[in-house]
Amino acid sequence: MNRILRAACLGLAGLASGCIAAETPTQARHVQSFSWRSSAPGFGGMSAIELAEDGESFVAISDRGAYVEGRLLRKNGRIVSVESSAPQPLLDTEGKPMRRKQAQDAEGLAIDAKGRRYISFEGDHRVWAYPTMGRAEALPAHPDFAGLQNNSSLEALAVDSRGWLYTLPERSGQMTRPFPVYRFNGKSWDQPFSIPRIGGFQPTGADIGPDGMFYLLEREFTGLGFRSRVRRFALSAKALGDGEVLLESHLAKHDNLEGLSVTRTPAGQIRLTMVSDDNFNAFQRSEIVEYLLP
Repeated sequence: MNRILRAACLGLAGLASGCIAAETPTQARHVQSFSWRSSAPGFGGMSAIELAEDGESFVAISDRGAYVEGRLLRKNGRIVSVESSAPQPLLDTEGKPMRRKQAQDAEGLAIDAKGRRYISFEGDHRVWAYPTMGRAEALPAHPDFAGLQNNSSLEALAVDSRGWLYTLPERSGQMTRPFPVYRFNGKSWDQPFSIPRIGGFQPTGADIGPDGMFYLLEREFTGLGFRSRVRRFALSAKALGDGEVLLESHLAKHDNLEGLSVTRTPAGQIRLTMVSDDNFNAFQRSEIVEYLLP
């Protein structure tokens, strides 16, 4: 998350909670916003979440270079509590705790069918793989990564059924410039397509749903609070579809939503589970937000 934005939140997020605006009609139905609280040292700053197929077991990461494992306890499909471990430090390629600069701004998380975890970082622009959490493996970098904006790069990460990764930066460089999508096939990166930039929204999370479609969570910071949007795109080897807006929240309905996980409920509905980054300040909150598609 941009540090200027983060600083502005400290003074303005409380004011935003009183703002009222009309919500754009959407296809997705808001189910709940659950406040996630923990007394564990280092808890907060949740920037990504991935749920297992059961919709309960999860992994989340903090943008300060830590991860949490846990379970969402549900009743009639709604979250009633969260059981989770204390935040554990992400380790480097030698199996040691990362230096502060290395650990900073862990933003994207994807888990493939074999349980292998991938994490993208927007401080030092890179993607690391974790076959186990005991040691990281560095993936090669696309040549474009070195030129991405500092603290605004690889914010979102997703993996498809083949194990191919997709990532894109938080900023494209210009309001009229599309967001480039980078793809890793297990050996090398390419940049096969882009996503149109619409309004002031910027990518914060991504996932490929059980329907094989590409879902993108975006955030807009207005100076008074946050708005969130989720778009969905048909995904093929050569292109993304035109996309459709599934939800667009009004100002301050949710906090700073940064992570997205797409699963299917036992009834067969697509469920969007999102987590917010509280930036470790008292004016914001860690919350888990869920929507259902008809």
